[in-house]
Amino acid sequence: MYAVQKQLFPDQKTDTAKKHRSGTFVDNMKLPVHRWFRYSAGFSAEWVNALIIEIKEDKSDLLVFDPFAGSGTTLLAADYVDVKSIGIEAHPFVSKITHAKLSWSESLQNFSTKRDVILNDANEMTPESLNYPDLIHKCFNKDTLTKLDRLKRAWIKNNDESPSSSLSWLALTAVLRSTSSAGTAQWQYILPNKKKKVTSEPFEAFRNQIGLMIADMRLFQKFSKKNLGRLFQGDARKCPDVPDNCADLVITSPPYANNYDYADATRFEMSFWGEIQNWGDLHQAVRQYLIRSSSQHASKEKLILEEILQKNILKPIYNEISEVCHELAKERLLHGGKKHYHTMIAAYFYDMAKIWYEIKRICKNDAKLCFVIGDSAPYGVYVPVEKWLGKLAIAAGFKSYYFEKLRDRNIKWKNRKHRVPLHEGRLWIDT
Repeated sequence: MYAVQKQLFPDQKTDTAKKHRSGTFVDNMKLPVHRWFRYSAGFSAEWVNALIIEIKEDKSDLLVFDPFAGSGTTLLAADYVDVKSIGIEAHPFVSKITHAKLSWSESLQNFSTKRDVILNDANEMTPESLNYPDLIHKCFNKDTLTKLDRLKRAWIKNNDESPSSSLSWLALTAVLRSTSSAGTAQWQYILPNKKKKVTSEPFEAFRNQIGLMIADMRLFQKFSKKNLGRLFQGDARKCPDVPDNCADLVITSPPYANNYDYADATRFEMSFWGEIQNWGDLHQAVRQYLIRSSSQHASKEKLILEEILQKNILKPIYNEISEVCHELAKERLLHGGKKHYHTMIAAYFYDMAKIWYEIKRICKNDAKLCFVIGDSAPYGVYVPVEKWLGKLAIAAGFKSYYFEKLRDRNIKWKNRKHRVPLHEGRLWIDT
């Protein structure tokens, strides 16, 4: 088993560059199963795997918890070494993606059969009216969208809620960008006005994607018989599905307080599947359930700064956060967008303070915790994220914290909105 693990996860300790970028998703796109869908918000599966193996040596009945499961990095890494895990993911669409990935133990024959049935039915279907949001029409030519629509209708016809159906849904979702003429920004935002050459035909892309997935599944099934991870779609600020005193190890990466709109990251895919009709639908469908880490979220909720700052749970950092938020309140008036960074930062740490108390309930007394985090500087006003999160963790009942820097960020000044150096690293919490 260990030889296969080494094949999947080379020892990153021998590669300094890999260690420095282990807080990012980059290397995951070369790894089986993880590469099934490119979700930019993530961290290194290789590092997670190595940490789980290290802890497992001292605890045979290990349970890993990830309150921000995202696209399943931690849960899949635990599966690779036969360790139980529990994850929480608030984003409804991303939760579906992770659920599909966790179906990697499905029968290869069942999946192959489902693929063939969907393709055969799609081939026989006649074109229908393409009733899609404007964004989708801007991102595909008519012929391509017609074929994708046939695949979608064939999937709907054959959806029996089985693991094979879930996997097939992910396969079709995964090929949308490769068959689209629209460009994609680094952080997954779709750019319909930035055209790219289309090299994939939908039916062929769907078949090839499933071929890749089956190859990955065959590899995993050589050394692990079944998925041991449990995923709950819910809110990490309160997760009643997770029992008290169950977690030995917490590995996660919360949303960064850097104004990235996690709801918008899957707007393209959600539009195709009919889950939203336009950008305005994102708040009701997704954003309202997430940690408040974007100014869009803060402005939509019309937050009042003083009401948040006066929350008892923020007392450990009140003086510091109050000073920063009031500075942001003044600074925003000097900028055209007048973004609500002042209330965003206050709401972000209020949300994260709640999460520390929930994690404290879930952790065993000797649990190990690691948060992959990055600091922030909206409008150039520095926010010491690791310091404030550490203080809030201690207030929730944890003993101490330590920050391990992995890499510098925002150091290439060209086209940057501010020149405040930032960093990314691991926040280790001692129980």
